[in-house]
Amino acid sequence: MHDILNNVTFPVSLDALTIPKGLRLLSLSPHPDDFDAIAVTMKRLFAAGTEIFVAVASSGASGVDDSFCTPPTILEKARAREVEQRRSCEFFGLPDDHVRFLCLEEDENGKISANEFNFAVVAAVFKELSPDLVFLPHGNDTNSDHRLIYAMLSRLGHNADRTFTAFLNRDPKTIALRMDVYTAFGEIDAAWKAELLRFHQSQHQRNLNARGYGFDERILSGNRENVRLYSIQASAYSEIFELEFFQAGASDLEKLI
Repeated sequence: MHDILNNVTFPVSLDALTIPKGLRLLSLSPHPDDFDAIAVTMKRLFAAGTEIFVAVASSGASGVDDSFCTPPTILEKARAREVEQRRSCEFFGLPDDHVRFLCLEEDENGKISANEFNFAVVAAVFKELSPDLVFLPHGNDTNSDHRLIYAMLSRLGHNADRTFTAFLNRDPKTIALRMDVYTAFGEIDAAWKAELLRFHQSQHQRNLNARGYGFDERILSGNRENVRLYSIQASAYSEIFELEFFQAGASDLEKLI
């Protein structure tokens, strides 16, 4: 995949790429639902024979309203979000053992802590799965968890013993990115993605309470905005990505964990 991407002219549609069968893909998700935000791309890669794993870094408990669950404890909120993610991945078609929750340490505000323990957990998962592709939100983002997970991935990439490609996606909180690859889609895929997103009922209800529209519309409106901002032709929606290539050889990953 790395060689194929090095020989194309960007930006390029995902559908124009020849995807080799048997690639291993890691969705390194700072929160439950980050996988679902790029679900159409994941669906097309899955259909092409890519083996997909999801690693959710944080509990996401801080993103759940107190009114959503009883009792409104951190533990109960975390449990609710894990159930939502497992159900959405089941709907998607992923085996349950391809979905894992890293339970990284969090600070008093529910944000992922920037410490060596958390980095070691992420490094161990990366070493175990040895992905060819890693998908995660772009680091140029107002969300501190997005920035931290990207920083961890970048540190891994510059010290890895294997070559891989990172796909950094545009999220509602992304400040800016360079569009290298885009996945254009229409209303049929949008309806499927909306159904997937609604499995995250805690986020759906929070958006209804705070914004007057659901989580599905929150994400899909961004996909429509991508088309306008990046002048993607003949498409109603698009997921977009900036690529970052990491070459093997700087040092042994074994030294990092």
